[in-house]
Amino acid sequence: MSIAPLEWTTVCPVDDILPNTGVSALVAGRHVAVFRVGETQFYAIDNVDPKSGASVLSRGLVGNLGEHVVVASPLYKNHFDLADGVCLEAPEYSVRAHTVRIEDGRVQVALA
Repeated sequence: MSIAPLEWTTVCPVDDILPNTGVSALVAGRHVAVFRVGETQFYAIDNVDPKSGASVLSRGLVGNLGEHVVVASPLYKNHFDLADGVCLEAPEYSVRAHTVRIEDGRVQVALA
């Protein structure tokens, strides 16, 4: 059984995402939030807040809770781990995390 290659979508130039902020993008029909943490770390999770159904996670506050790098939903303040999409307060509200790479100065995302 072979594994299908990842399908990459270019989201934007690296410099379009300020450190410790996020942007939203439509990747293969899916609402995705892409975050830049510090200068060099990039993460992507689903942008839809599962509790409200609104595409708002890209507008949340980025920070740390213990060893977790998280975004706080602007609506219900739930914290989502950017590495794996797990909602720390209510795991049943977790979202999907996606793969991110930088290619020729551009942020690219492949859906999980």
